[in-house]
Amino acid sequence: MNQSEALKSFWRNFCRENPETRLETPYQIWFFGNSSEMARELAALVLAGKKSATASLVEFNEAHPEESPVANGYSIVTDFEGRPQCVIQTTEIRAVPFDEVDARFAFDEGEGDRTLEYWRAVHRRYFTSEAAENGLEFHEKSLICCERFRLLFAK
Repeated sequence: MNQSEALKSFWRNFCRENPETRLETPYQIWFFGNSSEMARELAALVLAGKKSATASLVEFNEAHPEESPVANGYSIVTDFEGRPQCVIQTTEIRAVPFDEVDARFAFDEGEGDRTLEYWRAVHRRYFTSEAAENGLEFHEKSLICCERFRLLFAK
């Protein structure tokens, strides 16, 4: 079974178990982070019930609208290699300056020790790197897309 067929099959299984969601309902396909290890670790946090939020640069999302979160939208989260891990649904999207992201959101991201200090240190590095790779500039007032989601279906 190729990647595309595996994803379609995963979606069909989700829809079969969740008949209120129609097979033709649009969904996105993506992975967390920018490496195999990060994608695997963050998806595992979702599956363990520790991660119910994620963050992205608003400026990156504006440049890549097809990858931007969709209000109430469905997503198949994959590993870095494209194998489906779970289906989530976005429940909230807020644009917040980096230096105003709060401790509750950091906790809900589920990473590290779940503190705001950890979140800021890790995400400052990540967003600085991502911005540089995409010809953008990251700073403390950069708008962050703070997305909350709920886990609906797992492999």
